[in-house]
Amino acid sequence: MNDSPGWATPGSSPSDGDRQGTPAGRPADDGGAQQPEQPSGDPKWSAEQPPPGQWSSPGATPPADTPPPAAQPAAGWGQQPGTSYGGQYSYPGGPGQWGRAAAAKPGVIPLRPLGLGEILDGSVATMRTHWRSVVPITLVVATVIQVISVLVQKFMLSDLPLSSTEDMTAEEAIDSLGSTLAVSVVNQFIQVLGTIVVTAMLTMIFSRAILGQHSSVSEAWRDARPQLLRLAGLTLLLALGIVLLGAVLVLPGALAGSVGLAVVGFVAWLPLIIWLGIKFSLASPALMLEKSTVIKAFARSSKLVGGSWWRIFGITVLTSLIAVMVALMVVAPFQMIGLFAFGGGIDSLEDGSAQSAWGPLIFSGIGLIIAQTIIMPIQSGVTVLLYVDQRIRREGLDLELARAAGIENYGTTGG
Repeated sequence: MNDSPGWATPGSSPSDGDRQGTPAGRPADDGGAQQPEQPSGDPKWSAEQPPPGQWSSPGATPPADTPPPAAQPAAGWGQQPGTSYGGQYSYPGGPGQWGRAAAAKPGVIPLRPLGLGEILDGSVATMRTHWRSVVPITLVVATVIQVISVLVQKFMLSDLPLSSTEDMTAEEAIDSLGSTLAVSVVNQFIQVLGTIVVTAMLTMIFSRAILGQHSSVSEAWRDARPQLLRLAGLTLLLALGIVLLGAVLVLPGALAGSVGLAVVGFVAWLPLIIWLGIKFSLASPALMLEKSTVIKAFARSSKLVGGSWWRIFGITVLTSLIAVMVALMVVAPFQMIGLFAFGGGIDSLEDGSAQSAWGPLIFSGIGLIIAQTIIMPIQSGVTVLLYVDQRIRREGLDLELARAAGIENYGTTGG
């Protein structure tokens, strides 16, 4: 069967390790459709072949004395229209009409390599079809994040001086910068914790949605809980690696007082963290679905992304742009209402009081809760489906998914 790590359905035992191979019953993906050659003694090929066709101009009427075509055998070249060979190619109707067989679709995606539209559609379809499980998770987590964020901003920024930057003393400027950085760090920490929980639970919901199965919130939590600490460790290691790279590349120039050297270090650091971020972007679904360790999850992501970095980068960037646009459309009206109806308008922006006023903070938080409830499932879904797509392309995961979905003989007898 398949030598690669299997599709570990939620609640199954850990993977035995990182193994590779091409599943039986599915031809290796060599990047193009190869017309099969007739092997001797192969039971898939009919002993009798159809007679050679006669060439005629398109639309021409055959002569009256032309005998009707011979009946095609029931197997091999005479396979009935719409059936498939090895689960990959089909004979839709007549000679010269080879094409991909219609893939089975037990859940939100067809079981074959996915296009960009199918990845985005599968993510949205899961959120729409399984909203009873998806929305409570993201809504609760987003609400907790924003409540803590509002309280932190209110009580940590309320004591800052309201004078303009030009009128601040050096001590006031340092206090203001320190408080702002502290608020940002706390907010990011809470955001990361919430994202870990959402990612873990939504990964389990998506894994079942691919198979056409429903998952409740309690089931998603039960399946995700054993891997939560590992997922937190994976996220921490990735963040620590980014910080250490920044310290190595940017900090020497900053400490030496050389702006040019610091800029060069930053210019080298930015593309490096982007490259690493994409290279390890599939580590979290690998960790959750293969029940692997943190190190193995990083290795699996690196292997799956290899050779497809630019494709995954493009899909990730597009998803991020969609998320930003949705967030702006949702949050901006709430921010305007909070600012002009309850926050003092433009004057509060000029004197800095809007950053700690209840009205703008509460309404901005409401907008962010709604936006995150929509955005987090889409981003998590795209990541999971990219992982599934790469495994289908490289390891024939579609065959395992079909078996897990209860589709018998898929990929071997025209499933």
